[in-house]
Amino acid sequence: MNHKDVVALVTGGASGLGEASIMELVKKGAKAVIIDIDSDKGEKLAANIGADAIFIKTDLTSEVDVRQAIQKAVEAFGKINVVINCAGIANPGKIIGRKGPLPLDAFNKVVQINLIGTLNVIRLAVEQMVNNTPNEEGEKGVIINTASVAAFDGQIGQAAYSASKAGVVGMTLPIARECADYGIRVATIAPGLFETPMMAGLPPAVKEDLAKTVPFPKRLGKPGEFARLAMHIIENTMLNGCCIRLDGALRMPPK
Repeated sequence: MNHKDVVALVTGGASGLGEASIMELVKKGAKAVIIDIDSDKGEKLAANIGADAIFIKTDLTSEVDVRQAIQKAVEAFGKINVVINCAGIANPGKIIGRKGPLPLDAFNKVVQINLIGTLNVIRLAVEQMVNNTPNEEGEKGVIINTASVAAFDGQIGQAAYSASKAGVVGMTLPIARECADYGIRVATIAPGLFETPMMAGLPPAVKEDLAKTVPFPKRLGKPGEFARLAMHIIENTMLNGCCIRLDGALRMPPK
């Protein structure tokens, strides 16, 4: 898919990996729809970009909110043919902590946003994308999800996060197989340790220690590197039904 033909809806688009994806999209000549719960950051980003982007405050777990966001996107730009799902939370907690067993509400919240929120956006976006005019290869859309290396080597305290991200990886192939009939590709990126808002609150010394655990390059990943991979997935029609680790050969230790 040619980037200049893209109208992309990006969840978690107001910061981190999502913001980097928005900026890369616009740089390539695409239109961008910023979906986030943070109105201040989202509106500021859209204002800075100008006519090529809009912001829509959206709760990903709400069918009403996501339907309205898609409708507003189509009204603004005529279609959506790309989704990049970046929104997510970590909320770590041990199975048995200082206050007792891991609260089910805490586990459910992570799964609800990271996994069910992702599926909610996918299913409603696909419903819209099937109406798109196919390109010369019969392609109508591309969906890119964000998992994590925690899906494969989660650490102690990451039961909820790892489960949610493993779910994103696990549903990639079956959804891609179904969506093949609709001319829509589905792929997932599993980032390692990246410079994102989740990392921002850590002391510099801790971030330096984490960076040293990456085999090569020995640093945290840059959001722009995620964004460039997302752009390549959009462009490369053979990338479908796959999960790509973007982690510098990192394999996380138990803790």
